[in-house]
This record gives sequence, structure tokens and C-alpha cells, in this order.
Amino acid sequence: MIELTINGKVHRLDADPDMPLLWAIRDILGLTGTKYGCGVAQCGACTVHVDGVATRSCVIPLQSAAGSTVTTIEALGGTHALQKAWEALQVPQCGYCQSGQIMSAAALLKETPKPTDAEIDAAMDGNLCRCGTYPRIKAAIKRAAGIAS
Repeated sequence: MIELTINGKVHRLDADPDMPLLWAIRDILGLTGTKYGCGVAQCGACTVHVDGVATRSCVIPLQSAAGSTVTTIEALGGTHALQKAWEALQVPQCGYCQSGQIMSAAALLKETPKPTDAEIDAAMDGNLCRCGTYPRIKAAIKRAAGIAS
């Protein structure tokens, strides 16, 4: 039995300890906002916060997350400043990468409330968007941070 806190609720999961955290989140708990992209931590679609740190959930074994606090896109509730900026600036095209993008950006803004362009680029490096909305993503992060772009 593996215990962890996800979005403020304690869960005791009877699952393979080697199962990636992503599959526990999606398949066992039914939180499907976190997406499977590549399975090798290269695309960022599966990004969640583990103890406050943006983490690729597709490569974290469930046993490694035991005792941790995990936050998924669902915890932002659709009202987070980033989600509002994403909508206002029409960031999503297909939308598949967006939850991972937003979770990486949320971790950035928590640590660095007024990031520079270089800090945004560094924090978002590795979050891939097939639709190429990178300029809008950066503008949305700046908007959420209250930085004029």
C-alpha cells in the first residue's frame, strides 16, 4: 500500500510500486488532466508538482512518490491566473500540452513571481508544443505575473 497526498486528499493505493505516478493519477484516481505524451520525460505533458517541484510524472515510480504531496492541474480549479491568461490570450491550439505547460509555469511563478524572459525560457524548456504557441505561452506567463510584454 502506497500513501500519498494528491490535491489535498490522502490516497492509499494498492498498486505496483514501479507503476509510473502518471498512471496512478490517471487510471486509478481518474484525474485525466495530466496527459501522457512521450513516456520518457522529454515533452512535459505529464508535468505535476511533487512537493512543490514541477516533475515529469511519467518516469516517477509510484514508490518514489510515497509520502509526497502531489498537485495536478485539477487542483488549480480553472481559476488560477495562468489559466485565465491562457484563455484570454487564446494560447491553446490542440490543447494537449497545456496542462503540463501550465503546471511548469505555476511552479515558476511560485518561486519567481516576476520572472525575466530568460527565467521563463529556462523554466519552460522541455515543455513541447506541437502547435508552436510558444510566444503566446510566454505572453500568458507574463500576463499572469503582471508583467507587461
